[in-house]
Amino acid sequence: MEPVTLEDVAVNFTLEEWTMLNAWQKQLYKEVMQDTLRNLCYIGNKREHQNIENEYENLWKKLR
Repeated sequence: MEPVTLEDVAVNFTLEEWTMLNAWQKQLYKEVMQDTLRNLCYIGNKREHQNIENEYENLWKKLR
């Protein structure tokens, strides 16, 4: 069984889709992704935690 990655569980919006979301929906997305990150970190080890955190930060920067 392979470990779960952020890519496996993340919801990725295109830039067009992202611009169609209102502020509340964007905030909800951010909160859900943060919870997902915490859950993945809980089941992973420290090294995997760092990789997942970097993936999340990169994803969030792209959506800004």
